[in-house]
Amino acid sequence: MKAAYIEKFGGPEVLKYGDLADPAAGPGQIVVDSFAASVNGADWKVCAGEYAQAKFPVILGRDFSGVVSALGAGVTDLRVGDEVFGVLEAGRDGTYCEKIAVGAAIVAKKPAGLSHVDAAALALTGLTALCSVEDSLKLKSGETILIQGGAGGVASFAIQLAKHLGALVITTASAANIGYLRDLGADQVIDYNATDFTKVVSNCDAVFDTVGGEVAMRSFAVLKPGGRAAFIASGGQAPKPDRSDVVALRPAVGRDRAHLDRVAELYRAGAVRPPPVRPFSLANAMEAVRISKARHLKGKLVFKLR
Repeated sequence: MKAAYIEKFGGPEVLKYGDLADPAAGPGQIVVDSFAASVNGADWKVCAGEYAQAKFPVILGRDFSGVVSALGAGVTDLRVGDEVFGVLEAGRDGTYCEKIAVGAAIVAKKPAGLSHVDAAALALTGLTALCSVEDSLKLKSGETILIQGGAGGVASFAIQLAKHLGALVITTASAANIGYLRDLGADQVIDYNATDFTKVVSNCDAVFDTVGGEVAMRSFAVLKPGGRAAFIASGGQAPKPDRSDVVALRPAVGRDRAHLDRVAELYRAGAVRPPPVRPFSLANAMEAVRISKARHLKGKLVFKLR
């Protein structure tokens, strides 16, 4: 199979494109002929060696959409030919390739009206947003939430989810993305280049930060007493609040079919739509990872594999 992989750690330039052995389905696994795989913010960090990895070569990537081509022992709830999408097991990478072996229990059937490219774009972004907004923050109707970095894949899903839950949504973005985020349902969009969000936002019930760094730390200032904030761009632990009357959370983004079925349900209900996608060939993985590392992009980068 064709794959984009690394044989040493470094910048995007260390990515190679070539042939690797096809995977086989072990007990409880399926093999998926992948039609699409998305690029996520963690991928360039894996490339740089920021996560513990198995021996080289290491194939990058975490989410995918495709068609089941083989079943391992004990798999009875899926069939060869089923269209599925999903995210690899936590701590595992390996979707920048044409075939994937993955646990059957953590993939879901792709909605019929959703393309493979869009399904891949929604998989990890949707999973992360659900675990953060519904499971960790437990956002409720009538509450106010600030979502930092609204134009990214996870944040754009979170904006739509929060509106679906009945919240008032404030988000930050560059001026070029203000119209896009208003169209997604954001009630207020703050141009972070022109306005200090701490000067115009206050009394929030919740914050969802996808940016990290000093933006994450300053986000505590906009919370009301008893407010809670969730962080996915500040490492494995949430930053420590500089005040004692709020809660900082680091969502646990697990892998399971139930959350992916929830993504599919929200899509079918019209509550969320896929982000804008910039397609790439797998042979151009180096360029896709380079763009992702720069972080200033709207929507998702997705490899179209078939």
